[in-house]
Amino acid sequence: MKLSKRGEYALRSLINLGIAAKVGRSLLRVSELAKAEDLPIKFLEQVMQQLREAGYVEAERGKHGGYRLAKPAGDIRIGQIVRLIDGPLAPIGCVSQTAYVPCNCPNEAHCGLRMLMLDVRNAIANILDRYSLADVVDVTTRKMARAGQPLPFSEPVVVRRPAPAAPARPAKPRLSPAEGVVHELLGDYAI
Repeated sequence: MKLSKRGEYALRSLINLGIAAKVGRSLLRVSELAKAEDLPIKFLEQVMQQLREAGYVEAERGKHGGYRLAKPAGDIRIGQIVRLIDGPLAPIGCVSQTAYVPCNCPNEAHCGLRMLMLDVRNAIANILDRYSLADVVDVTTRKMARAGQPLPFSEPVVVRRPAPAAPARPAKPRLSPAEGVVHELLGDYAI
């Protein structure tokens, strides 16, 4: 099994959509995804379309549109995405569970190469199916936080300084009850 560029772009984009959801961004444009990972935008659009058709992402059209995960990141297994984009995980067809193809060896049941490749296929499948997109997003964001890097797609932190206090007004003189009425009627002109 070799992860293709298409498979790599799909996984990287899904991780970024997971990070965006984690920091409160509801949608990301393809141009943002492409820029974040330095990916070719036209090719990424095709990948996102394939992920949308498979139900892993949702698209919203329009000026403020973009993509978001269609299901919780914890429900998306990395193995599912690799199989969707790149096909079976098996290094040879006779050990594939999803796309079995008989080999040309005379005794498949006792073939040493087949047994070895079955172990390889099972090891790959166990690892890729063990981890969800949420697991990868969590690892990514923890490592970035530990390194002091801002999370992608989060709003920059704006340090707001308190506004300078207004100059204090001079205390109004105490007025007698009679002067108070005049002051009330005439305002500051009465003094």
